[in-house]
Amino acid sequence: MEQKFAQEGSGHDWAHIRRVWLMARRLAAAVPEADREVTELAALLHDIADWKFHNGDYEAGPRAAREWLHHQGAPESVITRVETIIREVSFKGLGVPTPVSSIEAALVQDADRLDAIGAIGIARAFAYGGHKGRPLHDPAVAPVAHDSFASYQKNAAPTLNHFYEKLLHLKDRLHTAEARRVAQERHAFMESYVARFLAEWDGVDS
Repeated sequence: MEQKFAQEGSGHDWAHIRRVWLMARRLAAAVPEADREVTELAALLHDIADWKFHNGDYEAGPRAAREWLHHQGAPESVITRVETIIREVSFKGLGVPTPVSSIEAALVQDADRLDAIGAIGIARAFAYGGHKGRPLHDPAVAPVAHDSFASYQKNAAPTLNHFYEKLLHLKDRLHTAEARRVAQERHAFMESYVARFLAEWDGVDS
């Protein structure tokens, strides 16, 4: 994964994968019943073929993970569980529930969402927006609470809208106590940043 994503420039690079992996390990330490091997494998492989870079194909990631794990000789029981976690991890729109079917999936989803908020989350949002050629902000384009994955996939709004459509809601969609604790400060920083951004945008900052 490090070799595959070393030069990726949209914020979905090896550094992101590594942070999600390390955070998933950290969160798993507080959940003794979690399968550490499955959790870590799913964290490392969760972006192996993200739908955003594979023509919206949501099954690209699970397929690629299955193929790689099979090539490594992983047992079918592990492959199936990792495949399921990767299928469940992504955000699909503000109005779309994203339930998880295992504690391992909860850990990986929480770790991935924590990396989308706070200082690094802000940087990643604008990196991705730049990668897609989107403007920073356009007050004439209102945020949309996407109520279907299809609608969310087609979204091409300015980057600041992403905060209202996803990032500022993530702290309330976490599963584990440790993730919710970590999210508090990151969320507050993000709120402060958005307020500052808007003040500077309108030239009313002090």
